[in-house]
Amino acid sequence: MILLAVFMIAVAGVDIVMPLMTRYAVDTFIVPKNADGLGLFAIIYLSITLFQAVNVAIFILFAGKVETGVSYGIRKAGFSKLQELSFSYYDHASVGWLMTRITSDTTKLSEIIAWGLVDLVWGGSLMIGIATVMFIMHWKLTLLVLSVVPLLFWVSKKFQVLILSSYREVRKTNSKITASFNEGIMGAVTTKTLVRETDYLREFTHLTDKMYSSSFRAAVQSALYMPLVQIASVMGAGLAIWFGGSGVIAGDISYGMLVMFLSYATFFFQPVQEMARVFAELQNAQAAAERITSLIETDPEIRDHENTIQLIPSSLRGDIRFDNVGFEYKQGQKILNNFNLDVEAGSSIALVGETGGGKTSIISLVCRFYEPTSGKISIDGQDYTLYPLQWLQSHLGVVLQTPHLFSGTIMENIRYGKLTATDEEVIRAATQVQADAFISQLADGYSTIVTEGGTNLSTGQKQLISLARAIIADPAILIMDEATSSVDTETERLIQHAIDKLVKGRTSFIIAHRLSTIRNANRILVIEKGNITEDGNHDELITLKGRYFQLYTNQFQEEKTKEILK
Repeated sequence: MILLAVFMIAVAGVDIVMPLMTRYAVDTFIVPKNADGLGLFAIIYLSITLFQAVNVAIFILFAGKVETGVSYGIRKAGFSKLQELSFSYYDHASVGWLMTRITSDTTKLSEIIAWGLVDLVWGGSLMIGIATVMFIMHWKLTLLVLSVVPLLFWVSKKFQVLILSSYREVRKTNSKITASFNEGIMGAVTTKTLVRETDYLREFTHLTDKMYSSSFRAAVQSALYMPLVQIASVMGAGLAIWFGGSGVIAGDISYGMLVMFLSYATFFFQPVQEMARVFAELQNAQAAAERITSLIETDPEIRDHENTIQLIPSSLRGDIRFDNVGFEYKQGQKILNNFNLDVEAGSSIALVGETGGGKTSIISLVCRFYEPTSGKISIDGQDYTLYPLQWLQSHLGVVLQTPHLFSGTIMENIRYGKLTATDEEVIRAATQVQADAFISQLADGYSTIVTEGGTNLSTGQKQLISLARAIIADPAILIMDEATSSVDTETERLIQHAIDKLVKGRTSFIIAHRLSTIRNANRILVIEKGNITEDGNHDELITLKGRYFQLYTNQFQEEKTKEILK
């Protein structure tokens, strides 16, 4: 950017010299009709022109480099921040809002930083240089020409507030449109099955109408601003002709001086017009910058504390203790209140209960995706907030209800759990969870490309790959949230067999809709309204004939009825 500014000052310097060359030519060669020294003048003029051509080529190169570099830096910083931010941030930030920040807002900002700098440095240098030369040559005529400048400042100040307000509304509505696009694509199937295409189009049209209105208002304000600047520049040139022409007639000013002043008067307001355009775009870029910085400067709610322990254990055993833990996602909406739980290392804990009871909140706290609002959680006897966050989460394995597969091959997706794993380790992990059987039958085997969202694989196949990805990381603590809720009975049997292998020797938390999958758990906790209402193994809870007994027998009867109806 410094080099860009230097070359723009050089460009402005040449632009200032050219009218002086014209004045010399008029007074030395044209008026006296004298050709002596014209050849040397032509060589100097051509050299200056070639020098200017080189300057222009270099500043375009540097401006492009600045624009690309700024985009790269902002997008890298933005993506890095998205990796750091806590789960709570994504609870209220839509995908469309985030996409707009990283794409169109970043583009707008990088363009104005690069090319706006070009116009501002060039324009500022040119105006200062022209004003200086004009004052030296004829200060009275200069004051007359520049008398319109205060009017320009007043107009600019008035339009600044109007244009900025309009562009803020444009950027805000643009984010909503991007979010609506994203929802429309992701929910296309649901929209069609509910026959809501017309309603959704109506909602989207409302957003685009609002975008049109805001953009049109901003365009009108900019359109009014530019002609006012041009009128002022014409007034300056007109004053130069009127006063300068009178001076030529009176013999006080030479023809060359008049031509030079006319060139300067026109040239002086040319950068003013360019800077007026940049000024209008700056209002748009400022609105974009405000939204980008709001993302990049956001502090993650969950991060390493100042008193994080320095001597990190080589591994975790997996002893976990909830001590009077309270938790709420939003102020006043309590999920857990004085929750207590002791989990021995290597034991498997199943969580059952109605939706909204707090099961997912418990495992989210174990993973430190969120932190308790009161009380304390300890792992291996240490307050887990004192462990480095990434180190702690590197010892966790998480298998969700809807597994997410990344773009790439099946081999790469399994290796994502341990980037240093060899092909043999990947295959061994897949074999352990019985995923190797179906992978081997695919045309390209482990080199099969996973399409976006894993649409070329069944839910059960994606779940088995997710399990293989979890087991290859060899986590001390394993979390499974409804891992079998969306698969058929046969696939459930395969996944259950894989889970039985996964939980051996490690602490595990299992949330299951199908209670038949948790019969072998060491402890089954019935969670209702954030409290443990029943605690025991399968046989103990069946004997107790409480809530678990009701849930299990009802589900057992439903499954038997379905088998009979088949």
